[in-house]
Amino acid sequence: MPDLHFEPDQRLWLLCTPSTSYAIRLDENDDVRHVHWGAPLTPAQARELGARTPPAGSSFDTAGGAEEIAVEGGARFGAAGLQVRFADGTRGVEWHYAGHDIDGGHLSIHLDDRHYPLRVTLHYRVHDDGDVIERWTTLENRSSAELIAVQRSDSAAWTLPVAGRRVSHLVGGWNSEFQLRQAEVPTAETVFTSRRGMTSHHANPWLALDDGTATEEHGDVWSTALAWSGSWRITLQRDPRGRTTWTGGYGHEGLTWSLAPGESLETPVFAGLFTTGGFGAASRSWHEHVRRHVLTHPGEPRPVLYNSWEATGFDVDEPGQTALAARAARLGVELFVVDDGWFGERVSDHAGLGDWTPNPDRFPNGLRPLSAEVHRLGMQFGLWVEPEMVNPDSDLYREHPDWVLHMAHRSRTEMRQQLVLNLARPDTAAWAHAWLDRLVAENDIDFLKWDANRPMTEAGWPGHPDPDRVWIEQTRAVYQILDRLRADHPRLRIEACSGGGGRADLGVVARTDQVWTSDNTDPVDRIGIQHGFSQLFPAQVMGAWVTDSPNVATARRTPLRFRFHVAMAGALGIGGDLAKWTEDELKEATGLIATYKRIRPAVQHGTAYRLAGDGTLTAVGYRYEDQFVVLAWCPSRPFGHQPGPLRLTALDPGASYRDQDTGAVHSGAVLLRSGLPLALPDGDHASVLVHLVRIGS
Repeated sequence: MPDLHFEPDQRLWLLCTPSTSYAIRLDENDDVRHVHWGAPLTPAQARELGARTPPAGSSFDTAGGAEEIAVEGGARFGAAGLQVRFADGTRGVEWHYAGHDIDGGHLSIHLDDRHYPLRVTLHYRVHDDGDVIERWTTLENRSSAELIAVQRSDSAAWTLPVAGRRVSHLVGGWNSEFQLRQAEVPTAETVFTSRRGMTSHHANPWLALDDGTATEEHGDVWSTALAWSGSWRITLQRDPRGRTTWTGGYGHEGLTWSLAPGESLETPVFAGLFTTGGFGAASRSWHEHVRRHVLTHPGEPRPVLYNSWEATGFDVDEPGQTALAARAARLGVELFVVDDGWFGERVSDHAGLGDWTPNPDRFPNGLRPLSAEVHRLGMQFGLWVEPEMVNPDSDLYREHPDWVLHMAHRSRTEMRQQLVLNLARPDTAAWAHAWLDRLVAENDIDFLKWDANRPMTEAGWPGHPDPDRVWIEQTRAVYQILDRLRADHPRLRIEACSGGGGRADLGVVARTDQVWTSDNTDPVDRIGIQHGFSQLFPAQVMGAWVTDSPNVATARRTPLRFRFHVAMAGALGIGGDLAKWTEDELKEATGLIATYKRIRPAVQHGTAYRLAGDGTLTAVGYRYEDQFVVLAWCPSRPFGHQPGPLRLTALDPGASYRDQDTGAVHSGAVLLRSGLPLALPDGDHASVLVHLVRIGS
């Protein structure tokens, strides 16, 4: 049972996870103040810390320490996470403590405005099997008649107990997602954000903070992640005294939505964790949290899939897909996915999006015969869809031009020749769910690749009394459709995609089974993309494909073995044109897929350790039961340079380990101290897989 304490004399709460403690208190004005986030505390130690009141620096600063919800009003000058305006024009809040509830590991602290009918509840949830603390906020208009204008409602504010000197975050773009960056935290406000209506390729709502000395395996790290798939903003502030705080939630600048009488607004979860084990331990804690408390089917192996996109593009028909399916089955593929081009007048990306019925010229008897054949071959059947978008050149748009996001007297910006459907409208959302439900049921579909290939623009709702609400309701509608589909079709599995990795966060992962990490399948680029992705997400949700050489995005030529070894670090997929693969390539691929299935339990369900060797040599090790699997890659090296042995971690120094492929036996102590010799091929783009099994102590 999670450990929560309340000290009524000091009005202090202590939340304890297996390895950390989190303490907060009410001050004399009923503001909820941060006390501690870090190493475990006893209740007595928490009381001692809670009695301290950080002094003000001058008359231009306030005393009392950082607040748990950064509000507007009074002598507060930092970034406000809660901004409201009441019916008479008054802004800001003054709190009155209205009690708290403890239900297992869930603490709810209720705060009422002293004059206006606003109740805010701060939520905290801890688990007895991990150190992640989940936080969110609920706003309730307790008036019977008056609206409350909400201009910002963040999920939580976090406070670093030490001077935050370095921030780790993820940046990128299409085809270059999840690039890990580390920078000094300036004495200023730094904003991390997406204003695109989705998580975005360009930034991710995950941060890690440290004092500048943490490494992969050592040092104190504080990390947070927002579970939201729409626009978001996190504001990080370091003041001149070194105090570092950050506040985050959905939405972005300039939006206002109305909270009606009796209505509540619940923000997404903004989760955080602390570890003394460096960035690697932080990642492993996130991975376990995702498996235990986010994913709906964490114990299932993700199947080896084949996707037809790079083989056919929009030239999709039943004979061609049937032939590809037969080749894929012979390789050992377990899931066959038909990509874009199967529906309406979809012969390019200029038309047909929104007309979700099979093209009669390409599939004269619909999709059912292909689905049946794929199942006969022993594979599951999957399909690409893009339910949130529409081409103006479509029957749907011609019939319902008002169903898209738009503003009166403004142009409708097309990106990729498409517009965004307003799924916040009940009629549009009902239509989207109905055709998806019918498609899955009538064609015995096992898997959907759910794509979204453009951001939101002209995000308006003409005629609606509260049009800015669409920025929140659009994402909620996507969540609701996903939730309904999964409830009605329990064996359906879904991959989240947004032009690659444009929608990857804890909110969408709670409703899908894996994420398409990037449209860039170049294995050299993928090493960096996957490294960044692994900071938060476990390998089992990371879609990773083997495609053709030269690569379609970069024109880089790489060996098939190297492409496989990089993709085998996640949920393996094949995306090349199998009709053009040689017999030798098909034979090699068949063997590598069989090897992947052997190591899949370790990769998808094991504990991951990022490893670094000489030069460009990097690797990931997966510890699972008595196994330790190493995937190592060396993209380039000087002539004559052979990287030295790769030092491993998380092994038993008193045990021995046998290489399952060579039969060599290694001492655990030697592997930890002196490393594992790697039989890397000569030249660039070299890689190796080593599968070690413990054989005794």
